[in-house]
Amino acid sequence: MNNILKKVIYIVVFIVLIFSFWWGWQYLQVPPLADGLVSGNGRIEAVEVDVSTKIAGRVDTILAQEGDLVKEQQVVAQINTDQLRAQLLGAEANVASAESQVASALATIEQTKAEEVLAEQELSRARELVKENHISKETYDTRVSQVAVAKAALQAAKAGLVYRERMVDAVRASTKEIQTQIDDCVLKSPVTGRVIYRLAEPGEVLGSGGKVLTMINLADVYMEIFVPSAPANRIAIGAEARIKLDVLDYTIPASVSFVSPESQFTPKQVETLSEREKLMFRVKVRIPQYLVQKHIEDVKTGVRGVAYIRLTPLPGEQLTPWPDFLQQLLPDSEPNSVNQH
Repeated sequence: MNNILKKVIYIVVFIVLIFSFWWGWQYLQVPPLADGLVSGNGRIEAVEVDVSTKIAGRVDTILAQEGDLVKEQQVVAQINTDQLRAQLLGAEANVASAESQVASALATIEQTKAEEVLAEQELSRARELVKENHISKETYDTRVSQVAVAKAALQAAKAGLVYRERMVDAVRASTKEIQTQIDDCVLKSPVTGRVIYRLAEPGEVLGSGGKVLTMINLADVYMEIFVPSAPANRIAIGAEARIKLDVLDYTIPASVSFVSPESQFTPKQVETLSEREKLMFRVKVRIPQYLVQKHIEDVKTGVRGVAYIRLTPLPGEQLTPWPDFLQQLLPDSEPNSVNQH
């Protein structure tokens, strides 16, 4: 009797387990998509941006840590500028010296102008006196020569002024170049994003183009999926899409921002071998910027999920409605204005 009872219990438990597994499997299955929709597995990604040095130098400070959220134009690092500031002082002294030479050239011009006027006056008097034979012809010729010399001296003084003014421009340009290098030593974030790698530390000497930080640009958050050729031909740039993340109960509205013009073998992140063996088209589904900004503290790259795209209807067809499981949108989202953001 006991053996029979044990067998019955085992059978009941076995049936319950089978039913539980079947029910759970049915519960987790996503309903099949209508013909006007296509989906693909992917993960949340963002464009990576490097913060690099423009000139060689020693790192003084780094103000951002890995994981920090930084805003566009926020200062994230500082390169030492002691040597450049010394060069700037020398360049500013050269500017002052060149400007004093311009002032001297202006004074020389005024002097030669006065000498020219005097020479012209003496020549005018000599012209009358030589007519009356009160002075010799040689004296008159001397006065003519003095006027010519005065005019030549004035032209030379004016040329000297132009040369000195160009020298001022040159040393000012040198000063501006050094100041620009000093400004470039203050490294600012080119985008609003999150720091994912800190690649240098204070005291390190970096060459021109040396990387200090690597960030993800939160102005461009997207998911890449791979779609067979048949539905890919019906995906338009700007087409409405929705993203369902594994860790989020809500659906994120999105839009198609890129469709590859060429097919390719899908990469390893596509989960099934049968899909990886096929030639597929890469499609980028972008989350609108306004929505990223509203939830910027929660944005994480690498989160896996599924992107769903609404295909362009065939002639005579209507736009396919979204299924029920994609209707619960992320709070504050504006599905009707996805393509405008």
